[in-house]
Amino acid sequence: MRISTAQFYESSAANYQKNFANVVKSSEEASSLVRVKTAADDPVGAARLLQLGQQASLLDQYKANSNSIKASLGQAESVMTSINNVLDRAKQLAVGAGSAGYTDADRQANAAELGQIEEQLLSLMNSQDENGKYLFGGSKDDVPPFSRNSDGTYSYNGDQSSLKLPVGDTMMMAANSTGWDVFQQALNTSRSEVTLTAPAVDDGRVSLSNGQMSNSGSYNSQFRSGEPYTVSFVTGTQLKITDAGGNDVTAEASQGGVFGTTPNQTVSFRGVDLNLNINLAAGEDPNVVLPGHAFSLASKPDSFNVARSPGNPTTTLVSNTSVTDPVAYNSTFPSGSAILKFTSATDFDLYAAPLTADSKPVSSGTLAGNVATAAGVSFTLNGTPGANDQFSVAVNTHETQNILDTVNQLKNALNTPTDGNVLATQKQVADLASGMANLASGIDQLSIGISSIGGRGSALATQNEINESLAAANVTTRSAISDSDPAEVMTRLTLQQTMLQASQLAFSKIAQLGLFNKV
Repeated sequence: MRISTAQFYESSAANYQKNFANVVKSSEEASSLVRVKTAADDPVGAARLLQLGQQASLLDQYKANSNSIKASLGQAESVMTSINNVLDRAKQLAVGAGSAGYTDADRQANAAELGQIEEQLLSLMNSQDENGKYLFGGSKDDVPPFSRNSDGTYSYNGDQSSLKLPVGDTMMMAANSTGWDVFQQALNTSRSEVTLTAPAVDDGRVSLSNGQMSNSGSYNSQFRSGEPYTVSFVTGTQLKITDAGGNDVTAEASQGGVFGTTPNQTVSFRGVDLNLNINLAAGEDPNVVLPGHAFSLASKPDSFNVARSPGNPTTTLVSNTSVTDPVAYNSTFPSGSAILKFTSATDFDLYAAPLTADSKPVSSGTLAGNVATAAGVSFTLNGTPGANDQFSVAVNTHETQNILDTVNQLKNALNTPTDGNVLATQKQVADLASGMANLASGIDQLSIGISSIGGRGSALATQNEINESLAAANVTTRSAISDSDPAEVMTRLTLQQTMLQASQLAFSKIAQLGLFNKV
């Protein structure tokens, strides 16, 4: 077989270039110890490396999210612990004020310290992080979550949304605790009220306190179904309780409604405890003076806090609110909060809060005099509204109570003078009992919030361990695919260099066999 000189030179050059390229590639691999630099080096390995790289990026993001959540939870836990310590001091002051030896001056001193505690609590509950974001506002972290209303009560301005971040392939975790969950959801044990209905003028002989909820199950399933109740005294030792339908339910009261003439007695009825005091003058016959006394007993009706929007065209305010149509109210009025907006001096719409461009009114109407009635609630205005006047309406169902309101109520109870006034003293004792029960409820709710942070912290630590294991496995797998074996690379490089040298020598020898070299 004959091979032309051109073919020989072309074949030799191609073979030399191939051997030279192999040597260069192996030299680079020997210096970097990286086997797969492009998909051409190993298509399957390159695809797997791409997947592992994406996983590594996700694990890095999970780690950053975990660090952010850990810092946020640490701040929230620190603030909650401080609040818990402050509430413990408030509890000590309330318990101490109930001592028999305390005077009005002593109780007022405790009330002054409670006032300072109230301000401290408000500041702590409006705590901010290093970026100026409010810790307990939910997703509305740019406004203070708690504010004091004009009547001394408090409102929550945040929402119930938690910021959740991924910390694992299948795990999302809340980075914050909302003020709604931690401070607004404490059960209000003082959600029922007692009102004297007879005699027309209180003679002070019978003092019956507002009810304290002792069993939420009985209260919700039994008490609420029969209210309002009438508590009437039929003899000097027997009271009678009738429900809204006129049915006698006295048998469900403690001791069947039998009472004595001793002070500070407890009447328990359908999950509610009432404090009863009989105040008789010397020589008075209870069978003569007590019959005819009657009280109504029912859950506290929903109340409303109405705030005028600062951008209103007029200075008109809502001076009074009341539920005038319970059926319409229960079926139509937005739960939580609403917006009353005037479209003219006489026409208005009621919206569920927050008001957006897509909001539809749940009720509309026209002023009747100076009263706007929407969804069963009547709003009394102290002036003439203008178009675009808006009012924020917060609904208080009294089922839960903010701890700020509880401390404020305790403070007000201790500021009330009672020295020498038996009836005032009995009312103060009942108010203190109510305040301490709600304070305990608030502390319990706060403890749940602290426990929630601890639980999330524990879960986060476990997930971080899983992520670290995955990251270590990721590094090992990527190394196994992309990294070279130094011994194998050096052996291959030596062989390729030898082959390159051999091809150079063979070309030189064969090139000398040409015909012209023989002439």
